[in-house]
Amino acid sequence: MGDDAIPAEVAKLSFEEAMAKLEKIVRQLEEGKGGLDEAIKAYERGAALKRHCEAKLREAQLRVDKIVLGPLGAAGNDVRTEPADLD
Repeated sequence: MGDDAIPAEVAKLSFEEAMAKLEKIVRQLEEGKGGLDEAIKAYERGAALKRHCEAKLREAQLRVDKIVLGPLGAAGNDVRTEPADLD
């Protein structure tokens, strides 16, 4: 799984589902459960889950706008939106 493709079974997960699965994998790896091959497979799945979560967060960031009041304020109908700076 050396490419950046997200497997179909991961891509269909919601952000929350993917995070829960990623957290479970991290706990298992930290506990050292399983053999080397199992750990490598878990790491690869975790990497795919991480990429999926990052993509979901980027999508959410693009959808979020912040409301900006101009010099006249809301009473003067001087309201606009612009992309949020969430960094």
